[in-house]
Amino acid sequence: MRTAPTLLPTIGSMSVSIIYYSDFSITTVMRIWGTHLLLTARKCHPLSIRCIRTIEAFSNSLVKKIDMVPYGPPQIAYFGENDKKGYTLVQLIQTSNITAHFVEAYDEIHLDVFSCKDFNPSTVESEVRRHFYAEEITSQLIKR
Repeated sequence: MRTAPTLLPTIGSMSVSIIYYSDFSITTVMRIWGTHLLLTARKCHPLSIRCIRTIEAFSNSLVKKIDMVPYGPPQIAYFGENDKKGYTLVQLIQTSNITAHFVEAYDEIHLDVFSCKDFNPSTVESEVRRHFYAEEITSQLIKR
């Protein structure tokens, strides 16, 4: 009989869960290293996702709002073909990275924020709405 994972108290900056499988007598210890937010924004304002200045302002604002420390300026490049073309953003932060692809063909943003420092996913969503006027946002939060 397998039991559900048990979340133990935080140890330092990492949570630890132990999974015990009594039928195999196996114990697994899993340390939580960080939080990974995967966010898709649809029906964004077309001009906003095509403007390098807006994307740069978004990156700079997001880093500040979620209390991260940038490691250099944001890297923003335009490339791709057909329905895959658009800007891509890479912002290194001292605790990991922020990446996004702005899909012109569908007026969408596919954004990832990963950090071993905690952040508020709602703040990320608010910044996406504020800069790109997204009408629909879906997201998934993963602890890994």
